Amino acid sequence: MVENLIIIGSGPAGLTAALYASREGYKPMVITGAVAGGQLLLTTIVENYPAFPDGVLGSELIDLMRKQAERFGTKFLGEDVSDIDISKKPFTVKTNSNSYQAHSIIIATGASARWLGIESEKRFIGKGVSSCATCDGPFFKNKDVVVVGGGDTAMEDSLFLTKFAKSVTILHRRDSFRASKIMQDKVAANPKIKVLFNTVIEEIVGDAKINGVKIKDIKTGAVNQLTVDGVFVAIGHKPNTEFLKSKLKLDENGYIITKSEVFTEVDGLFVAGDVADHRYRQAITAAGSGCKAALEARAYLIKFNLA
Repeated sequence: MVENLIIIGSGPAGLTAALYASREGYKPMVITGAVAGGQLLLTTIVENYPAFPDGVLGSELIDLMRKQAERFGTKFLGEDVSDIDISKKPFTVKTNSNSYQAHSIIIATGASARWLGIESEKRFIGKGVSSCATCDGPFFKNKDVVVVGGGDTAMEDSLFLTKFAKSVTILHRRDSFRASKIMQDKVAANPKIKVLFNTVIEEIVGDAKINGVKIKDIKTGAVNQLTVDGVFVAIGHKPNTEFLKSKLKLDENGYIITKSEVFTEVDGLFVAGDVADHRYRQAITAAGSGCKAALEARAYLIKFNLA
């Protein structure tokens, strides 16, 4: 059997694409991955998604999206994609245990935050540790927070957080930033921001939530503790495109290069969400691109009488 459409990924982009395609009667198959839901599952309350004036749990939002897509006939498969063959049509999608064919594909595998990799970090993700300042910054009004990183993202996040936090301390493992000069100048001019170079986090401490971080000066070896309420990790994201290497054009960081909007270089193969978007990385922008991808997949299927 050849599927009309296979959607790879089950975050806001993939689920929105599934909703639009299934309402059109295309009965898409969503290959969710063994761990379904995307980065929203790492957050607690989402306050900036439309139609939820009191906020919504990230996990609840994903669950509602999935139920809505299921209602119109979307099929879900809880496997990880290991490879795809887009050299001929119909396309072939391979998982660890099966192989599926499809007339069209939407890749919505998202991107994963790069974390510090310390054991205590895992315990506090969603409980004071975040990789998204624009998502979680408003929860830290009049609080003291730290931002880890040295690139433009760390600078942008720090400046954004000063709108809410009482103080922002940037921790950077090197003795100078990689960020552009204009961003460094903005950070230096902001009285709420303090910078500690040659510094790494040894441990994040707290009980139900964070109350501090143990930091180490990598030149002197001195260890101190800062009292903080939040840790924002801004050391980049890694798009989930390992299975696409040599298949599609990727940029130097692994993001899919699109011709325009949601179009790839291969007819019938579309992308949606953070797997191609390294700028916005929001649930709502991912959902919007999922809608676009589904509409373009529909147009492709109609054009070639494939469904």
